[in-house]
Amino acid sequence: MTVAQPSEIVPLHTDADGVVRVGGTRVTLETLVAAFDRGSTAEEICEDFPGLELSDVYAVLTYALRHRPEVDRYLADRRRAGEELRREIESTAESRRLRERLLARRQS
Repeated sequence: MTVAQPSEIVPLHTDADGVVRVGGTRVTLETLVAAFDRGSTAEEICEDFPGLELSDVYAVLTYALRHRPEVDRYLADRRRAGEELRREIESTAESRRLRERLLARRQS
């Protein structure tokens, strides 16, 4: 018996901002991997994100597990970029004034 070796395409795409998304949805790879790492099953992930197809979730999780070092590097890069953006936003004078106003409002 001979079994054909399938060549499946992983349902991931990178949007214009460099964010990897699952299938034809806006659900990010980060979101899916984080849910799985917290202990969610593929079925639970699909329940939480109804736009996802179960087969896509399994395919992406399989990819993530087989390529964990690359996925972890991507996730670390995204976290760093997010932190840089947060620091940049928080460093502007307008965001400092807004923060001061909100803190003053909370105290009164």
